[in-house]
Amino acid sequence: MKDVLLLAYRNIKERKARTSLTLLGIAVGIAAVIALMSVGYGFEQSVTGQLVEMADLIYVFPGKGFGSDHVELGSLDERDLKDVGRIGGVKEAAAGAMSMEEVKYRGEKTVVSVLGIDPRDIGVIFGDMVKTEEGRDLRDNDHKTCLIGQGIANDQFDEEIRVNDRITIGGSKFRVVGVMEKQGMVNSDLDSTIYVTRRDAKGVLGNDDIAVIWARVRNIDEAEEIAAEIEERLDENHKLDDFTTAMTMGSAIEHYKTIFTLLQAVLVAIASISLIVASIGIMNTMLMSVMERTHEVGIMKAIGAKNGNVLSLFLLESGMVSMVGGVCGCVLGVLGANVISIGIGAAFGEGIPAIVRPEVLLGGILVAVIVGVLSGLYPARKASKMSPVEAVRYE
Repeated sequence: MKDVLLLAYRNIKERKARTSLTLLGIAVGIAAVIALMSVGYGFEQSVTGQLVEMADLIYVFPGKGFGSDHVELGSLDERDLKDVGRIGGVKEAAAGAMSMEEVKYRGEKTVVSVLGIDPRDIGVIFGDMVKTEEGRDLRDNDHKTCLIGQGIANDQFDEEIRVNDRITIGGSKFRVVGVMEKQGMVNSDLDSTIYVTRRDAKGVLGNDDIAVIWARVRNIDEAEEIAAEIEERLDENHKLDDFTTAMTMGSAIEHYKTIFTLLQAVLVAIASISLIVASIGIMNTMLMSVMERTHEVGIMKAIGAKNGNVLSLFLLESGMVSMVGGVCGCVLGVLGANVISIGIGAAFGEGIPAIVRPEVLLGGILVAVIVGVLSGLYPARKASKMSPVEAVRYE
């Protein structure tokens, strides 16, 4: 076996250019898979980490489904808010009136989400995650004042909106009293939201329909049971089955994990195309090697080498090239993942950690070797079945 290994190494070394190109093909394929998986794991951790911080929060809204599957069935009311607050295990409950309103600023206009909420409830719902970066928070006695997200302040209009500027919301003038800190990916929609008091939402904007109720529970372990009780209570209030959805953050985490798994599978499948191309390259390289070394194979068999020895030699060569390519691919993949992470941070203002898992690196090397061996199997079998007499005569 030692002789076969040395011979394989010598043959690889003699064909440096061809070996390097084959190795590069494998390395690029493995690097693409590892980089995308590492960024995917980082993205998942970033999102689920933010959701875990809200683990004691239950999100209650009318209708069934989540995201694109959501079906609106009506609106909630004050009775629902009071009933949610009375349920055992609920620490605090808050409500929000939401609407899409036309907003004008210095001759420009756009349509954005406006949330009517009691000022004290902002802390109840979001805790320390949402803070005011400039200006001040909303107050109970505020009238025609608003708090805006970073997206509204910096991105919606050509000119930035600053504290004490006036904007027109739904035809009424509002003074900006504060700008919120930029939010993470989970709460990114808050960056594109304007906050007014519920009194202004009703009196000025004419909207007092409760679109969502947030309930904060005392014991996270009881969140699912409390959510089920909320749904049952509010369904009774509106005399409709499945009128309400009460979603815990645990449910949201599972929902997002499913999405991440599917997304990562698609990305890995796309990246794997380069591995397929690399496997074709390995097969082509090994077939050329077999043709070039036909005379050498004939001599080996003439002096006693068996079919298995020849088969092992060529499989070992393709496996060694693939293994080195896999190792190089792991290094490139780690570097690529970090470059992507830095690029996302520079582009969006929030970095995603590149999480490189050891099992992914080991899996990458193993996949590279398997791809190499399978790709080299046909050329190796072809070489092992050569007739020694015909092979020696081959020029």
